[in-house]
Amino acid sequence: MEEAGEIAEPRLVAETGLAARVAAAIEPSVQAAGFRLVRVKVTGEAGCTVQIMAERADGSMSVEDCEAVSRLISPILDVEDPIERAYRLEISSPGIDRPLVRRSDFARWAGHRAKVELALPLEGRRRFNGVLVGLEGEGARLRRLDAPEGEDAEVLLPLAEIAEARLVLTDELIREALRRGKRAGRGATNQQVSSGHDAEPAQPKTERAERAFHGRPQNSQRMMRHQ
Repeated sequence: MEEAGEIAEPRLVAETGLAARVAAAIEPSVQAAGFRLVRVKVTGEAGCTVQIMAERADGSMSVEDCEAVSRLISPILDVEDPIERAYRLEISSPGIDRPLVRRSDFARWAGHRAKVELALPLEGRRRFNGVLVGLEGEGARLRRLDAPEGEDAEVLLPLAEIAEARLVLTDELIREALRRGKRAGRGATNQQVSSGHDAEPAQPKTERAERAFHGRPQNSQRMMRHQ
C-alpha cells in the first residue's frame, strides 16, 4: 500500500479559477481513497467538460481506478456544485507523456525528455526542452537539447517557478512505461473506458472513465459511456 506521505505530496503546479474550485472540493477525498490528484482542467468541449487526472502513488491508474474515482467525486461535485451548468466529467490516468506536477515526478522520470515552462524567465528564457537529470535541492536539473556547442547544456530549473512541465513522447518513454506497467501487473498496454478519446493504435492508451451530466448535475441522470 502507498505511504500516506506519498499520497499527500503537494503539487508544484496548482489550478486557478473554476478548476481550482473543483480541485479544492475533491482533493481531500481523492487522497483519502488512496489516489493523488494530478490535474483538473475545465474546457468548453461538448459544452463543458471537467477533466480530472489522477493516479496512485506509484504512478499506476487502471480503468477500474478511474471508475472508482468517478463514483467517489460525482456526489461531492453534486453537493459542492462548483459548476453552475451542465457538464461532462472525465476521469483519466496521466498517460505516457504525462504532466510533471510533483517533486517525485522529476526524480521518477529522470533520463527522459521533458518540456518545462517557467513562470519567470531564467537566463532570458522561460521554455526549456531537454532530458531530465534529476532533482538537486529545490530545483530540477535538465540537460538542454538546443544548447550551442561550447555552452553548458545543463540548467537548474527552480521548482517553485515551474508553470507547466510534461514528458515528451519518445520510443524509449513508451518502452519504459510498458516495463513499469508490467511490473505493476497491468499488462503490456493500458485499456480504455471512454467515448471520443483518440490515441495512436500502436501506442498504449490512457485509462479513462467518462460520465455525462444532462442538465444541472444535482438533478441529472448519469450514465457511464463505454467505447
